[in-house]
Amino acid sequence: MTAQTHPPSAVLDAVLERLTYVNEETGYTVARVSTDRGGDLLTVVGALLGAQPGESLRLSGRWSSHPQYGRQFEVHSYTTVLPATIQGIRRYLGSGLVKGIGPVFAERIVAHFGLDTLRVVEDEPARLVEVPGLGPKRTAKITAAWQEQKAIKEVMVFLQGVGVSTSLAVRIFKRYGDASVTVVRTEPYRLAADVWGIGFRTADTIAQAVGIPHDSPQRVKAGLQYTLSEATDDGHCYLPDSELVADATKILDVTGDLVTACLDELVAEEGVVRESLPGPDGGRTTAVYLVPFHRAEQSLAGSLLRLLRERADRLPHFTGVDWGRALAWLRARTGIDLAPEQEQAVRLALTSRVAVLTGGPGCGKSFTVRSVVELAAAKKAKVTLVAPTGRAAKRLAELTGHPAATVHRLLQLRPGGEAGHDRDNPLDVDLLVVDEASMLDLVLANKLVKAVPPGAHLLLVGDVDQLPSVGAGEVLRDLLAAPVIPRVRLTQIFRQAAESGVVSNAHRINAGRPPLLQGLGDFFLFASDDTEATAALTVDVACARVPARFGLDPRRDIQVLTPMHRGPAGAAALNTLLQQRLTPAREGQPERRLGGRVFRVGDKVTQIRNNYDKGQAGVFNGTVGVVTALSPDDQTLTVRTDEDESIDYDFDELDELAHAYAVTIHRSQGSEYPAVVIPLTTSAWMMLQRNLLYTAVTRARKLVVLVGSRRALAAAVRTVGAGRRHTALDHRLT
Repeated sequence: MTAQTHPPSAVLDAVLERLTYVNEETGYTVARVSTDRGGDLLTVVGALLGAQPGESLRLSGRWSSHPQYGRQFEVHSYTTVLPATIQGIRRYLGSGLVKGIGPVFAERIVAHFGLDTLRVVEDEPARLVEVPGLGPKRTAKITAAWQEQKAIKEVMVFLQGVGVSTSLAVRIFKRYGDASVTVVRTEPYRLAADVWGIGFRTADTIAQAVGIPHDSPQRVKAGLQYTLSEATDDGHCYLPDSELVADATKILDVTGDLVTACLDELVAEEGVVRESLPGPDGGRTTAVYLVPFHRAEQSLAGSLLRLLRERADRLPHFTGVDWGRALAWLRARTGIDLAPEQEQAVRLALTSRVAVLTGGPGCGKSFTVRSVVELAAAKKAKVTLVAPTGRAAKRLAELTGHPAATVHRLLQLRPGGEAGHDRDNPLDVDLLVVDEASMLDLVLANKLVKAVPPGAHLLLVGDVDQLPSVGAGEVLRDLLAAPVIPRVRLTQIFRQAAESGVVSNAHRINAGRPPLLQGLGDFFLFASDDTEATAALTVDVACARVPARFGLDPRRDIQVLTPMHRGPAGAAALNTLLQQRLTPAREGQPERRLGGRVFRVGDKVTQIRNNYDKGQAGVFNGTVGVVTALSPDDQTLTVRTDEDESIDYDFDELDELAHAYAVTIHRSQGSEYPAVVIPLTTSAWMMLQRNLLYTAVTRARKLVVLVGSRRALAAAVRTVGAGRRHTALDHRLT
C-alpha cells in the first residue's frame, strides 16, 4: 500500500488584486493575486483573515489542483510585506489602506518620490507637502493614519496567530491601544464584553490559542454570562437556574457540577443576581439575571408605582372637568365624535398618572391620542410625544399635528448609554405620550420612565398583539398583565378602516383565520412553492410589478419584509438580489466591499447596533437611511438617515450597517410603509407564527403583497407565537 503524498510546502510572493469570495464567519477567502512575473492572475484560497486588495503578501502553503477551478494556491498562513516596485507602491498606497490617500494622491506621491516613497512616509512624513495638492492638514492626517496602521499591523501579527480577523483586530486596537496584546493574552474573555463584534465563541477560540484551560473558572464564568447574554438577545430578562446550568454545560462542554460551583462564585462576586420568584405553575423558580437587567426591572417597576401613587398632579384641570363640555369642544374642533371606549381612554389618560391604550389597526388609537393631545394643549399643558424609531416619531407628528421625537433623542442618551434626563434631571413635561410601546424593551423603558417628573401623566400606546421588542422584556404585555396599571383596549373597527383589505385581513390573521385573497384591491398573493423561485418573484414584484401597477417608488415606498435573515428568501440573499436590480455596479462609481457585501451610493441601509458616539445624539439600532457619498480617499461613507441627519462611517465601521432593501419583520417594528412585500416559504417553518405575520401586515399603509406558499401562509396563521419570555415586571408591579 503506497503512502499518500501531499504537494510540498511553497512560498508565494504576490499582490492581492481582488477578493472573489469571503465567508465572514470562518474567514475562508477566495482571491486573485498578481506576481512580479506578470501573466494571468492566480487564484489563492484559505483563511486570508481580512487582507486588503493592494497589499503585498508573502503566502505560505501549497499548490493544488481543483477539478472545477484548476490550479490554485492553498494558503496556510501569510504576512504582509511592503512592496518594492513603483507599481506595487502606487497600488498599495492607493488601495485605501492609509486614510487620506486614494488612487489620485497615491499617483502624485509616487510620481514625486519614486521608489523612495515608503521610506519618506515612514521617516520624513513632513516632506509630503512637497507633493502638489498635499497641504499640511492632509499631510498630518496621512502621517497619523500611517502610524496607526503600523501599530495595528504589529498587533495584527500576534492576533493573526490566534485567529483574529483584521476588522476585529482594528477594533481591539482602538479599544486597548498598546495594551492589546496583553489583554488578549491574559484576559481574552474581556473582549466579549468590551469589543462589539466579538462574542464569547470568538473570545473562547482566542483563549484556547493562548493556552487558557478548557475547565478554567475564568472560562466557565464567562460562559455563564454569555449564556445569559444570549438569552437576553432572545428577549428573556433572566433564566431559571436549572435552564442556565443545562445550557451553559452544553455550550462549554464541561460538567454540570463545575458550572454550578462557578455560578455560586459568580453570584458571590456580584457578576450575576440570583432571586426567588413566583413560577408559572404557582410554585417558585430561582431566576438568574445579568446585573443590568435585574436593576432595570426593579427600577422600572419602582418608577411606575411611584408615578401611580404620586399626589401631585401636573394636569389638575381634568380632575373636576365638565366632560360633556370638554368633549363637545373637542367634537367642534375635530368634526368627529369619539366612540365610547375612545372617550373612556381620553378620560383615563388625562386623569390617571399612568395609563395604557392598546388595540389593533383601524380601532382609532391615533385619533384617541390626537384627542388627548388637543385637550391637554388647550389647557396649556406641556405635551411631549415620543416613539422608539425615527419613522414612528415622524408618523406620530403627522397624525397629531404636534412635534414628536425618538426616545433616544428625548432622553439625550450619551456614550455608554447614560441619559441626559433621569430621576435627578427629569423632563419638563406634563403629559408624555409614548407610541409603538410594544417596541419598548426593558432597558429603554426604564430609562424613559425614570425621567418622567412626579405628577406628570404617562400614556403608553401600542398594539400588544404585535411582536414583542427586539431587546429583552415584554414591557407592554407585562403592564397589561398587572392589575394595578389602568388601561383601555379599543376593539371597535371603524367603517372606513373595515373597508380596507389590509386592516380586515390583519384582524382575521390575529383571530387565527386565513386572510381573504380574492376581490381586494390592496391585498394579494403571488403563489410559488419553490423557495428560490419565491425569492426571484419577490424581487420582481417589489422592483417592477407593484411600481408599474400602483405608481410607487421601489426604494422609497416599497419594503420587503421577510421572516428570516438567512436562507434563499431571507433578508441577506434578498438584499443582494434587490441591490442588483435597484443599485447595480456602474463604471467609474466608487464602491466598498466588506466580506460578501458591497456598499454603493444610493443603497438603502440600516444601523444594527446602538452607537452613542455618532451624530448629534447617537445613532440607534434600526435607524434607516440612504448612502449619499462614498470616498475611497478618506475611507468614509455617508448615510442620510430617516431623521434627516448625515452620518459619516469609517470603512472599518461598515459592519455596523446592513442593507435594508429587505429587512426581517422583527426589524420593521415601529415602521410603516406605503406597501410591503412579504415572502413566505416553508424553509422559514420555525419562524412562521401568527404575531410575526400580523406584525408584517400591519406595517403596510396601503398595500400588502404576499409571495410564496399557501401552505406556509396557513402555518403562519395557525401557529400561535412562542411561549412567554422570562420576565418578572408584572410580578414586581403586583
